[in-house]
Amino acid sequence: MSSVEFESFYREIFTDLSVSREESDEIKQKFEDVNPPPDKLIWLRAASFRIGSEFLTDDETSNISLLRSINAIVHALEITCMRPKIKEGQEEEQEEDQGLDMEEAESLYRSLYEDLSVDRGESQDLHTFLNEARPSASTLVKIRAAAFRIGAGYLTMDQGSNIALFKSINSIVHTLEMTCMEPKPFVLKVKPPASINVGEIGMEEGISKAAQYLWDLDVNRLTPDEDYVINVQKGKKPFWKEDKAEDPLFTSVDSSAFLRSTYKAFIALLDNYTAETGTTEYVSRAEKQEIWTFLRAIMQSGPMQFCHKYCVANGSDIPVDSEEFMKLLYRIWFQLYTKDHSGDGHDSSGFEHVFVGEIKNGKVSGFHNWIYFYLQERKGNVDYKGYIKPRNHSNTATNDDDHVLTLQFTWHGIEKTVGTSFIGVSPEFEMALYTMCFLVGGQENIIDLNTGTDVFKLNCKIYRFARDKIGTSFVEAMEHFD
Repeated sequence: MSSVEFESFYREIFTDLSVSREESDEIKQKFEDVNPPPDKLIWLRAASFRIGSEFLTDDETSNISLLRSINAIVHALEITCMRPKIKEGQEEEQEEDQGLDMEEAESLYRSLYEDLSVDRGESQDLHTFLNEARPSASTLVKIRAAAFRIGAGYLTMDQGSNIALFKSINSIVHTLEMTCMEPKPFVLKVKPPASINVGEIGMEEGISKAAQYLWDLDVNRLTPDEDYVINVQKGKKPFWKEDKAEDPLFTSVDSSAFLRSTYKAFIALLDNYTAETGTTEYVSRAEKQEIWTFLRAIMQSGPMQFCHKYCVANGSDIPVDSEEFMKLLYRIWFQLYTKDHSGDGHDSSGFEHVFVGEIKNGKVSGFHNWIYFYLQERKGNVDYKGYIKPRNHSNTATNDDDHVLTLQFTWHGIEKTVGTSFIGVSPEFEMALYTMCFLVGGQENIIDLNTGTDVFKLNCKIYRFARDKIGTSFVEAMEHFD
């Protein structure tokens, strides 16, 4: 179920400003059927407030009913998709509170609502209070409902003030969930159909259809012109020396997206590498922990769980156990190897080359990830030179909502003549696609990908290194149609 479909679903709920028991059961069933991954939960909760604010009126009774409806959605989301957080040292959920004072909680809520905003310091104060009180599962429902009940007392006739109040209540609920709750373990219910197995339709068509499944499962993908804005500017041929882009490629990116677990864990890895090949790489204990945090995060996503199932069904000697599969991911992506023998140790890995990039013999190699491109461009290390014109002039023109872009740029003043990157996709999607092609596909994998706005014929290229590791992986845009 797409974000747009969920927004429409919420609007249907808010139409009569009430949620009956039957409707509450319907909401729970909707969340159960959709089975959102952990990184989608924050969006689903925040969207209920955002869409709900569209139904604010100048009638206080109606607005109170609206808040109750939002609370009903949040309640359904929490009991369906979340669970009380079990702290380190605990073996199970606690049944009693550790000194929670409900009057103190309500007093704290009132102080937060006074100016209709919740800043970082106030969120930290609430976190400290909740962390010390450690409310039980039954009390969590009461303390969240109290945030709505106390908030209702601050409704006014002013639309702007009421929207600010809704944002404040959402902030309080967010802190409550982050402090006291955690997502239930995610298990993808979708199974790769036998009709896309390599044995049924051949490797090329099987990989192509499986790639489309990965795309459709990528609920963590960002939306152009909403979550980010790019400015492709003018096109060029790879050999043209002129700079066809006066401005950066990225005009803006919603930084809140980088707080999602897979994005956050991915970004934590990006400063662990030295760009120049021949320079020995060392993996500290902290960096190794960051790698495992990333692997565990992406394995709680639809694309990676689908990738795992598809590889088990179609690959050779792929472990069924998820922990063993993560060990395989570690080996093919993160184990170091020697690429430039001018140094005295291992200087590269598949992850470094593909997602971070390397400089060898005065040339940029790898560097196929849009997130790292954006972060480096913002620091002034990347200079975008323009997009590369399609080989076939009859193809659709490149524009600002394309999810695949062939471009030219310099990194630390060194040119990358031609490089193709997905734009806006999640880290788990790229890891899933390249892993699947490496474990099941061949060196070249032709993929027909419908992104919703365009159709791309891509060649997903995979090159091995040291026999069982990824040397590089990237896509080439062969054709592009609306």
